[in-house]
Amino acid sequence: MQKLFLIKYGELNTKKANIGLFLKTLQKNIMNELQDITCDITFDKGRMYIKTAENNFELVKEKLSKIFGIHEIAIGYELENNSFELLTDNLIQLLQEKDFKTFKINTKRSDKNYFLTSPEINQKLGGVVLKNIHDVKVDVNNPEIIINVEIRKTNAYIYFETIKGLGGYPTSTLGKGLLMLSGGIDSPVAGFLAMKRGVKLECIYFDSPPHTSIEAKNKVITLANIIGQYQGHIKVHVIPFTKIQETIYKEVPNEYMITIMRRMMYRISEKLAHKNHCKIIVNGESIGQVASQTLDSMSVINEVVKIPVIRPVACFDKLEIIALAKKINTYETSILPYQDCCTIFVPEHPVIYPTLDKCIEYEQHFDYESLINEALKNEVIIKDQIKNDYSDYL
Repeated sequence: MQKLFLIKYGELNTKKANIGLFLKTLQKNIMNELQDITCDITFDKGRMYIKTAENNFELVKEKLSKIFGIHEIAIGYELENNSFELLTDNLIQLLQEKDFKTFKINTKRSDKNYFLTSPEINQKLGGVVLKNIHDVKVDVNNPEIIINVEIRKTNAYIYFETIKGLGGYPTSTLGKGLLMLSGGIDSPVAGFLAMKRGVKLECIYFDSPPHTSIEAKNKVITLANIIGQYQGHIKVHVIPFTKIQETIYKEVPNEYMITIMRRMMYRISEKLAHKNHCKIIVNGESIGQVASQTLDSMSVINEVVKIPVIRPVACFDKLEIIALAKKINTYETSILPYQDCCTIFVPEHPVIYPTLDKCIEYEQHFDYESLINEALKNEVIIKDQIKNDYSDYL
């Protein structure tokens, strides 16, 4: 009997013919995360199995909890074969180490040729437990302990403890995206949700010194560090935006400044996405939250790019976004009082219903293509080398 982790796939089971790609990617992602820990990782279409020394279990459990594609993590025991006698002997041995008064047995039988059905196994094992463990009884509604048994072709498994995983798809199975990462609450949450759907992210940040501070940039790098834990590593493209922003301030009517600024950001993001083989742009826009996120504004801003723009929190309200930000540990960093370039030069009355004709007219007041090319030429790339170490930049 060997203690191990059993990984349950959940949504991945719907992939049928393509499941092999998803499982191999999940195995690779787990191996990358556990590269400093001696372990053995194998899988079949039903489960993934991770074996390691027991003194590694707490660390492995913590790391597995941050890997997308895992529906549930079970800590259990693998038996040498699936004979019923071996199953009962080992179960009683394990239960003697536990303190409980009520129990329930759940059996899953992937080996349909096994001589007992799942309900029959439940019944027979229940009888064995009642006979060998004193002062306990069955409670199918609210048991103190649930005994999970899995019967497979060559082995059987017993486990009591399960931990909910992040779910979703393994990171990178659906390609790369470019996250427009600001210092706010919304964009890190949007990045997390995109990763959950199997998208590997790079980030773009628009830096506008001296109007934005070094603390604002450091805040964004810290946020990248936090969400980067969910895909193993992350790259941040820092784009100098000062000249573009100052030009807009001089050449564009106040009410249209934010709209034109966002159109410039989208143009730059699309060029950078193509250069880095990203298939989509991801951002934290939420419908109606600010003036640039009305449907009219989003439509006019989106018009400048052909690449798909994904808005994972578009239909979330602010309280829902905050709750998720707290869950993924980005909230406390996001609320640090350092302004990014989206919050400086904000006019008192930004246009809520911009028109495309006006945007085109105002953009003809300056040579934005040259400004965009200059900004891209002067980008700074922050790429973590080992375990998201951004200390040199903070």
